Amino acid sequence: MPIINEANKAYDYLIVGAGLYGATFAYWATKMGKKCLVIDKRNHIGGNTFCEEVENIQVHKYGAHIFHTNHEPIWKFVTGLCSFNRYTNSPLAFHKGKLYNLPFNMNTFYQLWGVITPEEAHAKIKEQTLKYADVEPANLEEQAIKLVGTDIYETLIKGYTEKQWGKKATELPAFIIKRLPVRFTFDNNYFSDKFQGIPIGGYNVLTNKLLQNIDVLLEVDFFKDKYELTNKATQIVYTGAIDDFFDHQFGTLEYRSLHFEHKTLFNTANFQGNAVVNYTEAAIPFTRIIEHKHFDFGTQASTVITHEYPANWTKGLEKYYPVNNDINNQKYKAYQQLAATNANHVIFGGRLAEYKYYDMHQVIGAAIAKLNHVFETDIYQYI
Repeated sequence: MPIINEANKAYDYLIVGAGLYGATFAYWATKMGKKCLVIDKRNHIGGNTFCEEVENIQVHKYGAHIFHTNHEPIWKFVTGLCSFNRYTNSPLAFHKGKLYNLPFNMNTFYQLWGVITPEEAHAKIKEQTLKYADVEPANLEEQAIKLVGTDIYETLIKGYTEKQWGKKATELPAFIIKRLPVRFTFDNNYFSDKFQGIPIGGYNVLTNKLLQNIDVLLEVDFFKDKYELTNKATQIVYTGAIDDFFDHQFGTLEYRSLHFEHKTLFNTANFQGNAVVNYTEAAIPFTRIIEHKHFDFGTQASTVITHEYPANWTKGLEKYYPVNNDINNQKYKAYQQLAATNANHVIFGGRLAEYKYYDMHQVIGAAIAKLNHVFETDIYQYI
């Protein structure tokens, strides 16, 4: 932990990371009269929500991001900063030349089995899950079959999941898939949240609003200039990987990464007819194709598509999904305890610092919860 000289500080907070956690913290801390400096190692703000405009299309550079929440104050907060469209996430799954609706619903069951009533669908799933009715699943495969049966598992879960995690389903823990959305209605809306949409003009509009009039430095490596940077501020808000902060003294936390191949298709107005199509066959190396214009109901003459490939995380790659198995969770607990001893000078927050997969609204909520604690207030009263 670097020594912080608290005299004559230029800033109250040095915020490491310009993603949603850091940007939300900076926004409200500034509202509370504090001066913030936000730094990021990338050449842009917004973290993984960053969008790049290509052919007048907002391209989600780090994968599809759809804002959804049941928390009305958070929805009021983000929509007060910028306008959102009415995009509804309704992905499709491609398997051996056929398309299936997601999440699993009556459309999916009709496509799989030709059933047309909920009663028929219930009966089909019951028949296929009977083998595991009284079995405590020992792995992901058994858990999935117990929940939805063999056909759905083999067609829509197995290959996709094994690609995503880089392991056989029989080697993955059951808790990864404890719950699967199964609907006995003809409803293709993937999320059941009350509020859903995407910022009009892309997520950069949202993060630009959050960081408006706040000092931001990009392409800055916190660890290369740690002493100089920490002595600019009284307190640090750190949103990077917690094991990096403590120099991996309890070991390196495991992540899954992603690789994106973006392609502009000139004079192609519509490539796949949907924003997201999952590819569930193990033989196909990518997990999905994203067509970005459909997030905004675009009518441009060209289109941009992205093939998304899962990858093992190695040094130099971005960290996307924590591997929350017992070994990694024990390591994280050790880092968490160490972080508590630095609490007077460093606030740890966000998906990397907390080793937790967060949706966007959860990241914002976690930042506000921390602000409420730090400032002994209720931020939501100001929204």
